[in-house]
Amino acid sequence: MEIVNSREVLLVRNSDLAQSRFSDAKLSLSSFDDVDMQGSTFTIINLGDASFIDVNLSNVSIKNANLTGMKINDVLVSELIRVYEKLSK
Repeated sequence: MEIVNSREVLLVRNSDLAQSRFSDAKLSLSSFDDVDMQGSTFTIINLGDASFIDVNLSNVSIKNANLTGMKINDVLVSELIRVYEKLSK
C-alpha cells in the first residue's frame, strides 16, 4: 500500500508493517506503544523533545548526532562523554 500526500491521522493496531518505508513524513506528536523497530534505520531524523520510556537500546549505534540537552536517567549525555574522554586519556 502506498500513501502519498495524505494529511490523515492513522490508527494502526495489531499490524505487521515490517519493511515499511517512511520518507519525507511528518510524524510529530505521534505515539508508538509496544512497537518492534528492531533492525530499523533512521537517517536525518528530528527527535527533538521526544521521550523514550522503557526502551531497549542494546547494540544501538548513533553517529553524527546533536546531543545538546540529551539526558539518560537524568544525566546529561554531554557530561558522560566529557568524563569518559577525560578518563580515557
